[in-house]
Amino acid sequence: MITEERNGQVLILTLDNPARRNALGMDMRVSLQAALERAEPDPEVRAVVIRGAGDHFCAGADITGMNVTDAAGARERFRISHKMVRTLVKSSKPIVAAIEGWCVGAGISLALCCDTIVAASDARFMAGFGKVGLMGDLGILHLLPARVGLGRAKQMVLYGEAMAAPEAERIGLVDRLAEPGKAFEDALACAKKLEAMANLPIAFTKEFYARGLDESLDIERSYQPTLLLSEDHKEGKAAFMEKRAPRFKGR
Repeated sequence: MITEERNGQVLILTLDNPARRNALGMDMRVSLQAALERAEPDPEVRAVVIRGAGDHFCAGADITGMNVTDAAGARERFRISHKMVRTLVKSSKPIVAAIEGWCVGAGISLALCCDTIVAASDARFMAGFGKVGLMGDLGILHLLPARVGLGRAKQMVLYGEAMAAPEAERIGLVDRLAEPGKAFEDALACAKKLEAMANLPIAFTKEFYARGLDESLDIERSYQPTLLLSEDHKEGKAAFMEKRAPRFKGR
């Protein structure tokens, strides 16, 4: 699910399920977490690039695997997922995301966990959590306003509308635009610059900016399980699978 390769002291991690647009299922989250944990103590890894296989970065969570039946199971799901988020954000290694195609829902959360976001100029972003009866998760409610401001973050997560990469770059969601098909090449160039820098200042800077994340994730772990067990989420999943508009009833 996650493939690993090296380019000098840059570790390249690829979300490798192009048939499902690299949907971020639990297996992929665990695999990504394991790869990051292996990299953390390795002095030969000075920077990381995360990309998606095929034409897209990540289509969000794998909705076919969201079969939560009780609160304990839902909380355990987020304990595992939040371990990945914390590792990404608090890693001593600088992490660069390379975005091609769609970056949706949990895919945006994953990109926001990275330190630099490079996107192809024809990439698209959408925080469509509400369309399946859920709130934003995997840290997006903390990380997105830190990048784009509270007002813009609200518009993205409340309306769930698609956003083109140039607009994402204008508001600060994206750091650098690349030519279509060149996001990885440009992301690798960024990682190479970071590879040559002193590692301790980067680690300390990341630790400083990670303040407040734990509290946000704890609240998320309290709220989102309730929504996962709601009738509206069941309806949202059914509507998504049946390719129709959902009929939410507020319960």
